[in-house]
Amino acid sequence: MHERLTHFREILRYVPRFRDRVFVIAIDGAVVEDDNFPNLLLDIALLRSLSIRVALVHGAAHQVKRYADLVKMTPSDLDGTGITDRETLNVAITAANRVTHEILEGLSANDLRSACPNAVVAHPAGILGGVDHLFTGRVERVDTGLLQTLLEHDIVPVVPPIGIDGAGASYRLNSDAVAVEIAKSLRAVKLVYLNTEGGVSDLKGVIRQMDVQEADTFLKKCRGELQPGTVTKLTHAVRACKEGVERVHIIDGREQEGLLGEVFSNEGIGTLIYANEYQAIRAAQKKDVRAVYTLIQQGAQNDELVKRTRAELEKIIGDYFVFEVDRNAIACAALHVYPEQNMAELASVFVDSRYENKGIGAKLIQYTESEARKKGIAKLFCLSTQAINYFIQKGGYKLGTPDDLPPTRREKYDQHRRNSQVLIKALG
Repeated sequence: MHERLTHFREILRYVPRFRDRVFVIAIDGAVVEDDNFPNLLLDIALLRSLSIRVALVHGAAHQVKRYADLVKMTPSDLDGTGITDRETLNVAITAANRVTHEILEGLSANDLRSACPNAVVAHPAGILGGVDHLFTGRVERVDTGLLQTLLEHDIVPVVPPIGIDGAGASYRLNSDAVAVEIAKSLRAVKLVYLNTEGGVSDLKGVIRQMDVQEADTFLKKCRGELQPGTVTKLTHAVRACKEGVERVHIIDGREQEGLLGEVFSNEGIGTLIYANEYQAIRAAQKKDVRAVYTLIQQGAQNDELVKRTRAELEKIIGDYFVFEVDRNAIACAALHVYPEQNMAELASVFVDSRYENKGIGAKLIQYTESEARKKGIAKLFCLSTQAINYFIQKGGYKLGTPDDLPPTRREKYDQHRRNSQVLIKALG
């Protein structure tokens, strides 16, 4: 019960930011047939109840393979990236129609109105590398007005991986590519890929987040080691971010509450590719007092920081900097200036335990030091009981004594009786 309440509070923190914005959710055909699909539809219903507009795009590769097996034929292409002959196109249309219908049924069961619009205008992919791709198509344009009309009337668009040209001919499309075009046309704040492989992984496990440059580099370096589906999704995630979609998530659609866990928490369960500045250090404001107070309380419990009351913190919040992840303060540091001695104290450096060992503390220390340099400070000092070696080895500090402290700070030092080590750093 306590975990669910905490989860609910996390959701509420994000709601004002996403209200009346658009999420495009791309669902692989295999996810539609998974036992978790009804739970996924409940998550989508919750998004709608929070006034988040949702457009669905689905794949059908899983169903194409099954239908092809039933009629004893070998499809020329499964996912709309290869060559689509006439027979494969017919199977793809049948499979896609079935998936669309299952999604419409599921949305109706959750009291959500939905429709399958002919909003994707396609043209033939043509001859690529000297090979005619026949009935494989590319998105020519999206009927944005039609999709927006549906969304404005609380109708969830369900878009299949089939496009139609101006003459009424149909073409097989890759659903991941369709999702990018839909997200761009609707100016979606999120594009979420739901697959059966989960997030993008390296040798250490799932990579929780990458900016678009990091994702592009990773893709070029590790393409040969990734599953084909992961390569396709990561390729389109990078393209989406480069072309205006702020955030793209790649997650396992079979995980219960996975969709909510990904979009309504800092950590997520899959991989986030982001285009804008996801992590940032900024000066703390009055609205940050609660978050900074919570961080300091955590540090005080571990005897890493000195306790402060909220009233004390409110008076000096202007001395603090916070490190944000998705607009949530997850680390802090302070710079207390002693102008008479032209010195400043680096204080209250603390990182939420969920974000330890990610280099965040080092970034805060470097940033605070650069701010001190801008102010013309000649010398920095800090007090530490547990991170002495870190400040010496990583921060370039040297051992000092209480006599090195400004008089007013020396007085507080003697009062606290924590016997903290004094560390000094001269700023050239």
